[in-house]
Amino acid sequence: MIFDRTKLVDSLPETPMVKDSLMEWTPLGTAEQLGTYELRMTLKQDGKSPQYDSYYFTVLDPKSISAGQSPIAFLGNDGMMMYIGDYRGNRILDFSNAGYRGGGVEIPNIPVKSTVLPLDGDATERIQVAIDQLAKRPLDKNGFRGAILLKKGRYEIGGTLFIKASGIVLRGEGQDKEGTILYGTGVKQRNLVEIGENADLMLDSNSKRMISDLYVPSGSRTFHVEDGNAYRVGDQIIVLRIGDKNWIHEIGMDNIYKRPGGTVTQWSPFNLDFDRVITAIVGNAITVDAPLANAIELQWGGGEIYKYTDHARIQQVGVENMRVESDFDPSIIDIKMDNDTTDPYYADEKHAERFVVFNSVKNGWVRDVTGYHLSYSLVQMKRYSKWITVQDCQMYDMISMVTGGRRYVIHQMGQLNLAQRIYTETARHAFTVDSWVPGPNVFLDGEAVNNYNTSEPHHRWSVGGLFDNIKAPISIRDRAWLGSGHGWAGANYVTWNTQGELTLQRPPTAQNYAIGHVGSKVPGLVPNDYDPRPREDGYWCSCGQHVVINSLYKQQLMERLGRNALSNIKK
Repeated sequence: MIFDRTKLVDSLPETPMVKDSLMEWTPLGTAEQLGTYELRMTLKQDGKSPQYDSYYFTVLDPKSISAGQSPIAFLGNDGMMMYIGDYRGNRILDFSNAGYRGGGVEIPNIPVKSTVLPLDGDATERIQVAIDQLAKRPLDKNGFRGAILLKKGRYEIGGTLFIKASGIVLRGEGQDKEGTILYGTGVKQRNLVEIGENADLMLDSNSKRMISDLYVPSGSRTFHVEDGNAYRVGDQIIVLRIGDKNWIHEIGMDNIYKRPGGTVTQWSPFNLDFDRVITAIVGNAITVDAPLANAIELQWGGGEIYKYTDHARIQQVGVENMRVESDFDPSIIDIKMDNDTTDPYYADEKHAERFVVFNSVKNGWVRDVTGYHLSYSLVQMKRYSKWITVQDCQMYDMISMVTGGRRYVIHQMGQLNLAQRIYTETARHAFTVDSWVPGPNVFLDGEAVNNYNTSEPHHRWSVGGLFDNIKAPISIRDRAWLGSGHGWAGANYVTWNTQGELTLQRPPTAQNYAIGHVGSKVPGLVPNDYDPRPREDGYWCSCGQHVVINSLYKQQLMERLGRNALSNIKK
């Protein structure tokens, strides 16, 4: 029996057992301290590596929780967050590792090394030449080559700008009409700026080790492996969580009802790849830098770890202080809105889709950008993006059909990314997370108005998202047959002091949390008359009133890194 993960309270001598036998054990004494206790077990079989399992309980004085706090995530007597998990240890995640350089690090102002002036005609090639020339310079001691300054004026971009080397920042001289304007011309659907290439991580298959815990709870940073000797502190690893066909059946995603009048695609087994860095090794117990956002369960396939290298993933790159606009044909007007109709709107789609796309990139940013007339997104962070911050941006007047695959202003597909202080109008899914996204990812202090749909995890089991002080309609639910069979879209999500309409359901084998929400509680798509199978509500508390801890992310960041970290992420 362990208290607070370190203090031994009581122990049971190694005891032989046989199959189907039952043993009872009563710990000595009483729980003398308030807090969380862990019953930690090591299971040994002849000729096999040990396996591990734990169960948890919390001793709590309800009177110690001051008014206006959540009973499962609150400030203790020492002024630090205390979390009440379930009996398996699943708890609200620590989201504070999201953002540039792992959170709490100020985005630097990089010296200008090259300047581009606005001239008549297409500027794509001139800016690309400046990028390519800067890419030839050596990196400085901080990993930067320098900034390219685009002086005030209009730059017509008929193609796509590519940043393929580390340490390059593309900077303008303001977001207003008198500042730096990148203007996407022509009828080609494309991204205006792409950062990094579509390069996979290189896994070391020889380093594969099976996770030897029967159950690793969501929110944990520590787990056991068969043999930890091959690993060192500082290793970059993938923690792979397996979801086999039995788990797919358990969560009901092999029996999604067909779209009324149509078809549906049932789910196949899939894995979640958590990109982590080892911070401690004790025997075969490995601790990583950020929590795992989904429980790893041996009964559903268990987990594995691998070392990896990411030499093709660039870093220390950014886009800042400019305005982006796209040309469009105003004669194309429509009234269709998903499966409904709305007021007439501009619906041309033959023009620029996205402003900035992060491909294989870590430690990057977009800040102080205003966008107009794009069809898809202002910023998209793809699968191998990590530690990206998008902040102090606005998106107005999106131009496209109002239907699937469009108007995702901030589109999260990577992990440990932060979007803060974002304002959007006319989006479908303003703040959205894609399928099979490992998390954590954070949306902080944002607002979406004039929405055609909800901000949300969009489909197929993304995990570990935080909507923190977001004013927008939000939906975290079983999307059932929507799309091609989106099903349970998000697990282990938290909404904290949000405002607006909110749908929040609990998926099997996981949880979602709504804490301090002000606004209406909206039922999910299902159950309904067509599919009456029950779905559970998520965990709701303090509905109708914000909790006194204003921001979960900021509180967690301050506790991990100190008050200076909060100053570093302010505007």
